Amino acid sequence: MGKKKDIPWDELFTALESWRKKTLREAAAVPGAGGALDPVVTAMAQRTDKDPWAILAATILSLRTKDEVTAVTSARLLAKAPTPERLLSLSEEAIARLIYPAGFYRTKAASLKKIAQILLEQYQGKVPADMDELLALPGVGRKTANLVLLEAFDIDAICVDIHVHRISNRLGFFGPGGTADPEKTETALREILPKKYWKRINALLVFYGQQICRPVSPHCSRCVISGYCPRLGVEKSR
Repeated sequence: MGKKKDIPWDELFTALESWRKKTLREAAAVPGAGGALDPVVTAMAQRTDKDPWAILAATILSLRTKDEVTAVTSARLLAKAPTPERLLSLSEEAIARLIYPAGFYRTKAASLKKIAQILLEQYQGKVPADMDELLALPGVGRKTANLVLLEAFDIDAICVDIHVHRISNRLGFFGPGGTADPEKTETALREILPKKYWKRINALLVFYGQQICRPVSPHCSRCVISGYCPRLGVEKSR
């Protein structure tokens, strides 16, 4: 692996898609578990009919925050502030209370307030569908911008979080040296990953990273793509 022609993308994605469907189907059969396994921002996009403001707010809250906390705090925030204009009417302290206990909730409250102001002043209250314009918003990095582009606007984008970064390197996509951080992983994937898979890789690998390809002692014995994986950096597995 390491070169575009050497990586069996179709086989990898077919196996991961089949695993995901089977796992979600089994979870749906358990009372109270149905739908709970989708990434939180993906679930938010489905519930809000891809509302860009809801997706942007949820993505910002999701940074360094567990999915279950993001789901609760984003729903609470958006119930009070379903638009940038409504959020701007709230005090920063009120926003902080609504999103507590999301990680860095005070910093995020300040960023959301500033973002709402910018959206109203420069974009008629709309979230821009442009990478550079999204990156210019306070608290928005490449992961957030890419996730908003693909979930809200259905634009081809590669969202790389820690799961995508970790699993891509374990699979040896970039050779034995790997990539140093998620941003470098995104750049490398843009060069080798067929565009038809750009939108899917985040949802698939986040889910897989949470369930199977864990950071420590991954479940290699249950992995559906183990035959393609050199397990780079894996010292212990189950």
